[in-house]
Amino acid sequence: MKLLFHLSIIALVALSVPATAADAEASSTSSKVSNVLMFAGNPSHGRGAHEHNAGALLLKKCLDESGLPVSTTVFHNGEWASPEQLAAADTVLIYCDGGKRHLLLEGDRLKQLAKEMNRGCGLVCLHYGVEFPKENGGSEMLDWMGGYFEADWSVNPHWKPDFKEFPKHPVSNGLTEFSIQDEWYFHMRFADEAKGRLTKILTAVAPESTMSRPDGPHEGNPTVRKAVADMVPQCTAWAFERKHGGRGFGFTGGHFHKNWGDDNQRKTVLNAILWTAKAEVPEDGVTSKVTAEDLEKNLD
Repeated sequence: MKLLFHLSIIALVALSVPATAADAEASSTSSKVSNVLMFAGNPSHGRGAHEHNAGALLLKKCLDESGLPVSTTVFHNGEWASPEQLAAADTVLIYCDGGKRHLLLEGDRLKQLAKEMNRGCGLVCLHYGVEFPKENGGSEMLDWMGGYFEADWSVNPHWKPDFKEFPKHPVSNGLTEFSIQDEWYFHMRFADEAKGRLTKILTAVAPESTMSRPDGPHEGNPTVRKAVADMVPQCTAWAFERKHGGRGFGFTGGHFHKNWGDDNQRKTVLNAILWTAKAEVPEDGVTSKVTAEDLEKNLD
């Protein structure tokens, strides 16, 4: 009888412990709440364009209502987080004007963010937020995000790409064919050594009309003009795995606020937020619902 009692105790203990270390890690990952910080830049365009605050709040709403283990905090109008908040972030989203006005170029913010990138924090940049001066932030973005918009190399035309095929990648989960008129940047400056670690999520052949503007820092160059003439598919969103850990994602759409009403556009970015936070992306992607009333809220 005593032997049976001891065997029962052993069996109960065995059942209460994960079978393998992998099971334990999977259990820990699935129960972990991902901490997302979203930084929205100042107003810069007319109503309905570059709605950084409203766009970030809409993405927060979608994640908050998803039922997934994620916590989101939005910083408005170029506000910045405390060192403690940054240290607790699993991923950081930036939606702001770029170039020399980029919110990451104020004070020592780039240096602060470097500390978090080095520990493996994720990074997501949207629309103009993917543009940095080559000499100030460009090299960091090559390391952290795999690529960025470089003046005199990249272009920012308004066009309507047809996104028909998607790579096998968690950010692509649940995406279906879609097409949206927006200011889709392309011909990004990608890291030369990023092969095998960079996945082009959204690509489409750009029409010749995208090259119809005069020369300028954002309008084109012989290299991109030849690529368009040769009908080389252009990348407008990409996912990147850093060499020493951490993930980055760049998304060049998002000029028009109304386009966040498109299920596929939202899903692409919502999936990317989870993926860069090293959280599990649902097989069908992050589902969300946005109404016309939602799109009218929080506009600048």
